[in-house]
Amino acid sequence: MPLIAITRAVSPSLAECELTHLARERIDVERASRQHLGYEAALRDLGVVVIRAEPAPDSPDAVFVEDTAIVLPELAVLTRPGAASRRSEVAAIGDVLAPYRNIVEMQAPATLDGGDVVRLGRTLYVGSSSRTNEAGIDALASFVEPHGYSVVAVSFSGCLHLKSAATAIGDSAVLINPSWVSVHAFGDAEVIEVDRSEPFAANALRIGQRLIHGAEYVATRERLEEWGADIVPVDCSELAKAEGAVTCCCLLVT
Repeated sequence: MPLIAITRAVSPSLAECELTHLARERIDVERASRQHLGYEAALRDLGVVVIRAEPAPDSPDAVFVEDTAIVLPELAVLTRPGAASRRSEVAAIGDVLAPYRNIVEMQAPATLDGGDVVRLGRTLYVGSSSRTNEAGIDALASFVEPHGYSVVAVSFSGCLHLKSAATAIGDSAVLINPSWVSVHAFGDAEVIEVDRSEPFAANALRIGQRLIHGAEYVATRERLEEWGADIVPVDCSELAKAEGAVTCCCLLVT
């Protein structure tokens, strides 16, 4: 089966998005939509099959589909997002995933956003955040541990989701902002630090042996290329005003 990316169109109500760590700025929804189309085009250029979930015009954050599910080879876990305004987004994503995975679903009092989950091999590192609570971490563990995964809670600060502070860029390598999460949080994984001038540059989307990365993070891109990464720069700067980034805008199904 080819690699599939589930996406969702930018909502016309994006400017009403949930914000936790950023001050609200004017968001140009048309520009954000153009950037999202460019992001989908980059995925297709990498051989990924892009499947769009049905639009959700009344859900400002719906473009950030990553938060609605954790997709593993063995199953898909539908989350219960920490922001109540986002819980209506989940069902449609479950409908798209159903042909490809057995589905399980979190229930109250659990809350968990997919943006808080970093996978390295058979370990899921889960950020304890304003969106992901202890019950959510425990619920995820109950679903995935029978399939041979371990779940490790990670403390971080300064950003909305763990994947704003660190993302997997290899089988055992992470791109990390050490000001927001400890460089020791991911066990023995190799660590590449972002440039200090680019605190939001730790979010990268791994597609095979290549990385989709924010086009504006030039200094960190140079570090990644020195490390040996093959970078596909994509402009998501308008979506970043809504606390979004490149991993947020798709769910990968292998």
